[in-house]
Amino acid sequence: MSYSKRLFFDVVAEIIDNRGKTPPLSEAGYPLIEVKHVLPDRIYPVIRNTKFVDHDIWNNWFRAHLKPGDIIFSTVGSIARSCITPLDQKFCIAQNLLGFRIDHSKADPRYVYYAMNGQDFLNEVHGRTIETVQKSIKIADLKTCHIPFPPLSIQKAIAHILGTLDDKIDLIRKMNETFEILARVVFKSWFVDYDPIRAKADGRQSIGMADEISILFPDSFVDSELGKIPKGWRITTLPDAIEVNPSIPLRKGTIAKYLEMKNMPTDYARAIEVYERASGSGAKFLNGDTLLARITPCLENGKTAFVDFLQEDEVGWGSTEYIVFRPRDPIPKTYAYFLARSQEFRAFAISNMTGTSGRQRVPANCFENYKIVVPEQKVLEAFGDFSLTLLDYMKSRDEESTTLSEIRNILLPKLLKGDIRINEVKEIVEIAT
Repeated sequence: MSYSKRLFFDVVAEIIDNRGKTPPLSEAGYPLIEVKHVLPDRIYPVIRNTKFVDHDIWNNWFRAHLKPGDIIFSTVGSIARSCITPLDQKFCIAQNLLGFRIDHSKADPRYVYYAMNGQDFLNEVHGRTIETVQKSIKIADLKTCHIPFPPLSIQKAIAHILGTLDDKIDLIRKMNETFEILARVVFKSWFVDYDPIRAKADGRQSIGMADEISILFPDSFVDSELGKIPKGWRITTLPDAIEVNPSIPLRKGTIAKYLEMKNMPTDYARAIEVYERASGSGAKFLNGDTLLARITPCLENGKTAFVDFLQEDEVGWGSTEYIVFRPRDPIPKTYAYFLARSQEFRAFAISNMTGTSGRQRVPANCFENYKIVVPEQKVLEAFGDFSLTLLDYMKSRDEESTTLSEIRNILLPKLLKGDIRINEVKEIVEIAT
């Protein structure tokens, strides 16, 4: 069956904007969500690396504030991106975004969000865009766009089906982000702050550490050129411990997996979007390598990845602006990734950038001057086992998330057009989640 259509604005109760200009900013406070925080296939905004407004600006500068369940929509640049305001966090929106509060007596807000991600609605929006310096759409033109409009009970059922999938995808992302943070905390504790050694030296038990791991650490420090370091550990330069840009053959024109700079993760180990492309000039890498973006602003933005998307001995390639790190035995592969994510390492890399403003790069040879403290082998093995277990688990959950996304993307147009029975779909989703 085919559902009737209705003007999108017929179900909009209120429009929330930010007065069309950037509010006064502060060092902390309420996050300011911009278009870059509203990502495709993400039901909620990505609230990271944001600017902030303080409490007074929050109260007095904005005409209205978003509430849980409001829809956020981009009108300039990457137009027609949308997401839903989550239940558990307050924030405000920057210019080029609008908030839509849906009339609950007419429509289900989550259903409207999915209808706005349907191809018919997106086609209408893109057909009304203005092509200037950046693509944009005016509110007056949005008012002429339509959404499929089944009865409210059907809307709620569709929203529940698709929302169940998206909520599971979001939960997986949050869990994986937590695992990433956990591994970084352990790396910093063991190899930067030396917490297990300090605890032993003070006669204390390391908090949260099993006895079989604690016994691997020394109980004292020795003086060195880097200050006090754990007894039995050694100082070396980074290239002596980790190969920098190792040579890997890949014949030009060979079809191989390619990681584009825009798909490099900024705060997560795993690159999710990889595709095949005929090889050319660029960095070559293997599974277990770590990639670091060396050019501004990609380095400052945190673009770094642990390669785990290749088959054994398969060669991948990417931007000429990547530096490739490969740990030498017995240092575990994951060590290079978490080192590259550490605050001290990134500060060193950024301070060594050269070149003209806006095109600065990290020269690979600068790492000859970066010294690291290499632990004893059993400590390295323990960290390798721990961190690789986490990364393997994160990979399996990401694969599950990808499957759920594919199911959602298949169901979305069918549900919006009424081409599939809802009761049958519910059973599919229950099995999948």
